[in-house]
Amino acid sequence: MSNVAKISVALTPELNDLVQQAVAVGDYATTSEVIREALREWKLRRSLRQHAVAELQQLWDEGLQSGPGRFSDMADIKQEARRRLAARAN
Repeated sequence: MSNVAKISVALTPELNDLVQQAVAVGDYATTSEVIREALREWKLRRSLRQHAVAELQQLWDEGLQSGPGRFSDMADIKQEARRRLAARAN
């Protein structure tokens, strides 16, 4: 692997045991491979989370731009939910 940086990471005994076990059973050739894959997964999760947050922000903005809501308070929302539930049951 050319152009790599070496860093030192301190792990709890439990995490260290997991990393060592993954290598011992043959899932990975080296502890570095375990850490690299964990970081790739972390990077993917962060990307997905950022996408989800952006989507929620867009939906929030669309909701605000759509104008005032039909319901004036939580009691009205609950009443409508109960009405829909009863309609579904019939």
